Amino acid sequence: MKRHTGSLATLTCFCFLSLAARVNAQIDKIVIPAGTPEDHDLQAISNEQDSAKKLAMYQDFVQKYSSNPAALAYGDWQIAQTYQASGDLSKALEYGDKALASVPRNLDILVSQASIAQQAKDNAKLISYAAKGGAVCASIAKQPKPEGVGADDFARQVDEEKNAAKNSCDFLESSGFNVIASENDAKSRMADIEAYSAAFPDSKFQDQVSSYAMYTLGPGQLNDQARLFAYGEKTLAANPNSLPALLLLAGAYVDDPKPGSLAQAVTYSQKAIVVSKADQPDADKSRKLSAGAAHSILGYAYIKQDKTAAAIPELKSATALLKGQDDQQYSIALYRLGFAYAKLSKVSEAREVLTEAVKIPGPVQAMSQDLLTKVNAARAKGK
Repeated sequence: MKRHTGSLATLTCFCFLSLAARVNAQIDKIVIPAGTPEDHDLQAISNEQDSAKKLAMYQDFVQKYSSNPAALAYGDWQIAQTYQASGDLSKALEYGDKALASVPRNLDILVSQASIAQQAKDNAKLISYAAKGGAVCASIAKQPKPEGVGADDFARQVDEEKNAAKNSCDFLESSGFNVIASENDAKSRMADIEAYSAAFPDSKFQDQVSSYAMYTLGPGQLNDQARLFAYGEKTLAANPNSLPALLLLAGAYVDDPKPGSLAQAVTYSQKAIVVSKADQPDADKSRKLSAGAAHSILGYAYIKQDKTAAAIPELKSATALLKGQDDQQYSIALYRLGFAYAKLSKVSEAREVLTEAVKIPGPVQAMSQDLLTKVNAARAKGK
């Protein structure tokens, strides 16, 4: 049996498959048997050096063998690659989609189509190919063991299939994430995130995707609090130690007026502090910033719970971790600390931190200045 592979790996469609192909029912492949009319015609096409003539021959090939799904898919795929090489990306995508109609779970064609969509800057198609490919990649490990195949043989076969598909799966995973990262429209970005998350539930970009989702659903974007909570809880169900999800849920719950939300904010911020391990010698800047933000949210939650004395050490920890690392988060922590001191009538301490806060341009600068003015007035009155 002769396999026609084109410029990528193979596809399977005939019933006389090897054990490997029988086990792998999750990925579509194409095999053109040696000696068949299709094989002879493909040999003639491959020997043709003129690209225009080769394209015409492939078009004749798909018409001639339109009743043969394997030959049709292979021919359409080769036409797509020919159009890509000539720069006609619209035609390339059109014929690649025709190939996928015959073998929708073929990773090689999905990768090929994703690369064309990437070249065409068609993010809608790119995320679609990436998501479809991700589902195929995930299915490899989930396939049922066929009867008559030993457990060890089956496990070895699955590992081989995962290794063979790794480069394709990595490309699709990275390409899909890049679409999310580059999308400016919040509604489109969230649709991309949902498609991507379903296809790549264990993505190496999981934390970044969660951050984009929380930001997209939060204030200033879609402002969909209910959806934000649902997505965050779903993320934590899959990965209880996701720092982005813990922090963003803590921040969302601390401003949510519903009963029980402040308690949730405390729980999630405390968990984020534990997970970040900022006190460990190997803690990097990212972990320290996460811990600083978590301490700031926790202190704010305590203030809102009228536990102001308990808030102060949390906010002092936050300022220590955030100073010189993130001016905006640092200024927020300073404002909250100044507010806590003022609430406890610790005027000198409040004045000291607020004086520093007003030096930092940003969303809380005016609030810090207003509070500092009130603190200075109280101090003058006290004298």
